Amino acid sequence: MTSAKLISILVASMFVAPVFAQNTNTPNIDKRQEAQQGRVAQGINSGALTSKEATNLEKRETKIENDKEAAKADGKVTRAERAKLQHEENKASKKIFAKKHNARVAVPATAS
Repeated sequence: MTSAKLISILVASMFVAPVFAQNTNTPNIDKRQEAQQGRVAQGINSGALTSKEATNLEKRETKIENDKEAAKADGKVTRAERAKLQHEENKASKKIFAKKHNARVAVPATAS
């Protein structure tokens, strides 16, 4: 092979390789999950969330995590999968707000 052919193949492969790279990063979803976990924890600590409400919210977050892992399973998180995860996070965020701002409050532990 001549050096010109070799160089042209190397240059062409530089542009083709990124197409085949696997994209399973979900940094925005990861950040939202972390933030929403913090919101739930704050609600538990302040008494704004009952244990039942917190359990339901945790189940929702677990489902989102499972969906995220399923999306990553084939090696690429597609635009549609990202949109679905984003939609689930939006719904979870609204639920957290609704449950933290309803009339139910956790019964504080009495000091013995």
